[in-house]
Amino acid sequence: MSGHFIDVILPIPIQKTFTYSVTQSEYEFLKKGMRVAVSFGKTKMYTGLVFKLHKIQPELYDAKDILQILDDRPIVTEHQLNHWEWVSNYYMCGIGEVYRAALPSAFLLESETVIFKNETFKNNETLDDEEFLIYEALQHQSQLTIHQVVDILGKKKVLPIINGLIQKSAVYIKEEIYEQYKPKLIKYVRLHSNYSNKNHLENLLTELSRAKKQRDVILSFFQLESSKKPIKLKELLAFSGSSSAIVKALVDKGILEYYFIQTDRVSYTGERNQLQNLNEFQDKALKEIKDCFKTKDVTLFHGVTSSGKTEVYTKLIQDILDVGKQALFLLPEIALTTQIIVRLQYYFGNQISVFHSKYSMNERVEVWNNVLENKSKAQIILGARSSIFLPFNNLGLIVVDEEHETSYKQFEPSPRYNARDAAIVLSHLHQGKILLGSATPSLESYFNATEKKYGFVELKRRFGEVKLPKIQLVDIKEKQRKREMIGHFSDTLLKQIQDELDQKKQVILFQNRRGFSPVVECKTCGVSPQCPNCDVSLTFHKYKQELKCHYCNYQRAMPNSCGACGSNTLDTKGFGTEQIELELKELFPNHIIGRMDLDTTRGKFGYQKIIGAFQSREIDILVGTQMLSKGLDFDNVSLVGILNADMMLNFPDFRAHERAFQLMVQVSGRAGRSKQQGKVIIQTYNPYHQILQQVSSTDYSAMYKEQIQDRWQYHYPPYYRLIKITLKHKDYQKVDTGISWLSKALQNVFREHVLGPTEPHVSRIRNQYIKNVMIKIPPKQSIVKTKREIFKIKNTFQAVADFRPIRFIIDIDAY
Repeated sequence: MSGHFIDVILPIPIQKTFTYSVTQSEYEFLKKGMRVAVSFGKTKMYTGLVFKLHKIQPELYDAKDILQILDDRPIVTEHQLNHWEWVSNYYMCGIGEVYRAALPSAFLLESETVIFKNETFKNNETLDDEEFLIYEALQHQSQLTIHQVVDILGKKKVLPIINGLIQKSAVYIKEEIYEQYKPKLIKYVRLHSNYSNKNHLENLLTELSRAKKQRDVILSFFQLESSKKPIKLKELLAFSGSSSAIVKALVDKGILEYYFIQTDRVSYTGERNQLQNLNEFQDKALKEIKDCFKTKDVTLFHGVTSSGKTEVYTKLIQDILDVGKQALFLLPEIALTTQIIVRLQYYFGNQISVFHSKYSMNERVEVWNNVLENKSKAQIILGARSSIFLPFNNLGLIVVDEEHETSYKQFEPSPRYNARDAAIVLSHLHQGKILLGSATPSLESYFNATEKKYGFVELKRRFGEVKLPKIQLVDIKEKQRKREMIGHFSDTLLKQIQDELDQKKQVILFQNRRGFSPVVECKTCGVSPQCPNCDVSLTFHKYKQELKCHYCNYQRAMPNSCGACGSNTLDTKGFGTEQIELELKELFPNHIIGRMDLDTTRGKFGYQKIIGAFQSREIDILVGTQMLSKGLDFDNVSLVGILNADMMLNFPDFRAHERAFQLMVQVSGRAGRSKQQGKVIIQTYNPYHQILQQVSSTDYSAMYKEQIQDRWQYHYPPYYRLIKITLKHKDYQKVDTGISWLSKALQNVFREHVLGPTEPHVSRIRNQYIKNVMIKIPPKQSIVKTKREIFKIKNTFQAVADFRPIRFIIDIDAY
């Protein structure tokens, strides 16, 4: 019997698609990339995606009918589906998992989706009868599932109705509701441009000799102006003891004027400006990149920190827009997007859309539709790693900024892709070009460039001929012996901080641990409080007086006495950003200290608030974790302090030294970006460590040569590829038996290239025990055949009844 069928991708972790039956008219209407609502299993309902239309009946099961068609045009493009297939094959995950990761959650309604009422919704008149029924039901119940909606309306075709409610913002589905941030507009005051030279000022004071109060305000203004900081209206009023009416009178006379410092906005209303002219070195780099693009699709752009890479990117983006194509600008960290948005909007105005996880679902759906329709406001997409999944039509250029960053790799949940590598494939599918930019490229990219696989361009000078910062290593072992440490600060660092603050400069201090102290220990019996769900000690957060697990977010109040022996001699060991912040407040009571870590940047605009305050010089010293290393640009920072370099070096990982070098060079690059040479002080117990010596001379090639030799010797990337297999289960015995069976099976096939089984340094997280085994793939071995063998072993493993409940995770290029 011949009929009409479609193969559908379901958002579940299963390797293959499923076949459903459709009528002839549905078959003629449907296209690849449209969504359909289907039932799966006994009761489940999913939003599936049409992958293929055909007339072949499935042999192993009867094809069910679809419930309804949800789109009148495809919302996923042919290029995207090809890209998803590549991600699915390369990273060994189901195409359904890629589908779930790629689409905003509003597109993926399913029977388990929970719907909540939006309390702020007021326009009941805009709802039609069926929508109103659901909205009414939510007045009496706090939440509804899709199944309950089916019962309320007495019909199966409910997804479009729920979609309509989501679009009208009457309901929302379970996701974090981010704060609505209305930035505080702070009024600043400056002298009108008519009064710029000395004669004008003398005339002005003579002119105001009768208006004594106004004259006092102006004199106070000059006193404040000597601090070189923008002057807030509030500050001026407090300092001069005057009223706002007097200042307004001066504004009306055209002597003073109000203005706002406002950098944190996403929708841009200002004029578009001309692109900045490049200096000769940037210009040379731009020409070299264009030459490389003639023969190579991928080019690595190695430019030292503050060499003006962003300006080179803008020229390339402009060229792509001129030929009517789209550009994607990938950034590793949401914190960075806030700064780059402002810089790019200055040139490209409304052609930019931003896409990352801190945006609400409706905003993400809107960006998705704009990109799909190739609207003028979606010609440049600025985003974090997930933006590679957007429905581009004609992508001409991808810029991967800070390409060495680990944030480009997704670890949980599947697909465990690397956005940089997936972007290279994406640009190839669109026959576009891709530029990887970094001051400290990853060894893999640099290796590919030396092997002539990628084009390679260098920019060795900082913009404006500013010298690279002067880096000084301070031996804290020696300082402690001589009693020259105050808390966690050496006298050298404190003196330097004081000098910079006296010159009205700003300081950045880096400590890659958040919280107050990573370990709390009882002095009497030596026991430290542990997380009940993970094998890790709890971190003390003083601000909330609580102990917190940084792996599963378990928290409890800080105890007064030891839980083991009852003594109250609890002591803290190690230090995090919070402890540094508190020490600084005592050491520099007259200065404003800010902190930027995961705890202070929770909300959608958490980053903007801190970066905005630091940029407008309201914060004098900023303490932070590795967020600070991600290409932020502050023109008034003259000193960077790294408080404990050894913590990054002594890490059980083959990339520890490469990462430590990258982090320290990147953090150092935040200093002295405008005119003067910056200073960097690195505190360490081991100043003669070769990595620290290479950092102090910013010698990338020495680091590269040494590390690449080690990689060759010990069989690590870029020469060998790595596949990590992880087993997780709450029963330790099960995981232990499973991993020994698995490693034996793998050793039978891959012999000496199997490492393990091993336990990670945190071997239990959220009550799940974890064991790993690593497979190294030599340069000549076929990766396709290797994966085929691993799939066979996985299927055999999961066929054993005892092993079936164990979570089996495959991570390709697991580093």
